[in-house]
Amino acid sequence: MGYTKEDVLRMCREMDVKFIRLQFTDIFGVLKNVAIPVEQVEKALDGELMFDGSSIDGFVRIEESDMYLRPDPNTFVVFPWRPQDGAVARLICDVYNPDGTPFIGDPRNVLKSVLAEAAEMGYTMNVGPELEFFLFLTDSEGKPTTITHDKAGYFDMTPIDLGENARRDMVLTLEQMGFEIEASHHEVAAGQHEIDFKYSDALDVADKIVTFKFVVRTIAQRHGLHATFMPKPIFGINGSGMHTNMSLFKDGTNAFYDPSTPDQLSETAKYYIGGLLKNVRSFAAVTNPTVNSYKRLVPGYEAPCYVAWSCRNRSPLIRIPAKRGASTRVELRSPDPSCNPYLALAVCLKAGLDGIKNKITPPAPVDENIYHMDAARRAEFGIASLPSNLAEAVDELEKNEVVKAALGPHVAERFVEAKRDEWDSFRISVHPWEVDEYLVKY
Repeated sequence: MGYTKEDVLRMCREMDVKFIRLQFTDIFGVLKNVAIPVEQVEKALDGELMFDGSSIDGFVRIEESDMYLRPDPNTFVVFPWRPQDGAVARLICDVYNPDGTPFIGDPRNVLKSVLAEAAEMGYTMNVGPELEFFLFLTDSEGKPTTITHDKAGYFDMTPIDLGENARRDMVLTLEQMGFEIEASHHEVAAGQHEIDFKYSDALDVADKIVTFKFVVRTIAQRHGLHATFMPKPIFGINGSGMHTNMSLFKDGTNAFYDPSTPDQLSETAKYYIGGLLKNVRSFAAVTNPTVNSYKRLVPGYEAPCYVAWSCRNRSPLIRIPAKRGASTRVELRSPDPSCNPYLALAVCLKAGLDGIKNKITPPAPVDENIYHMDAARRAEFGIASLPSNLAEAVDELEKNEVVKAALGPHVAERFVEAKRDEWDSFRISVHPWEVDEYLVKY
């Protein structure tokens, strides 16, 4: 869109905007905001709005707390569900230090840094995410339960799919906020849904992912439901993923497409795949950042847990969708929607660039169903598994210089520290399964 400061000021007047929400995320991808009266928006657009960074997870210590928000004019949008008289709009912000330099702990700046590295190599990155989520009933006090809103399955429709009205309102709201929605449908598990929007450049998509989650949860609440992007809220049924379709463009053409090869994949695409496969165990802590993430990454529930790739098989970690030409892309199936999208896309791109720079050739594609292989058969193919829990994933991250370089020392250190604390809290807790299993037996 290419909005300028003057465009934002004009739209605020024309749309009778009274409040602006200045938004950004902490290192875990949790959306934060401060609301300002419209009279302060020019000051904000000039980068003069200060906030206390010490109160935000993973930012800075109290003795170095002053930070500045710099809104990106391209992210201006009015919230459709708010009153149109006295409207509320939002701007997504970058975080800066008092000396005018970008704050290295800001996830949006982390992604921008890796995108700049790609640009130096002549590449731009396009991304198309597929976010799944659950709709749960709420109790008499409005608190979320784990009772699914319906018992429908994949592509079911009304009257079995009870989420159609909520999904329709989500889609309409997202469209009013500038999304081009490509599809929406019921997913495999009871109460599980998916809404897909069109691919775009990586920074725009990361902004759209945080907006998408905010909108979905807001509209669900208005239907008396709770929407969650928790990866595996219920044992025994499919979890929610965020399949991530990636492509690199160079000089306006898709760098992954080469019609002269048997599979029509370029050398660049193969090296990118090689980089992803080499580094994926180490960036799993970022793309799958919670204790719960690893309850999804197990065999039997359509979640990829084996490090392999294929042009047609959905059981490996990486799939190459059939479309070629400008649509040639790599689909990484392991990320889940609890991730911080800025950090997740940064580590994926960095891993792919590592493959291109170092000409990392991927192993041969695996076209058999890996879920039907035993351990010996997987060993024959040299197929590794993703980390089995968050602690293992964090250990892998700490050993990998490529992933740590993508995050930068500030984010890497604080992210690892926080995830170790999260694992320790889980490890020492007594869980209902233990009580059920051991209380009477012993």
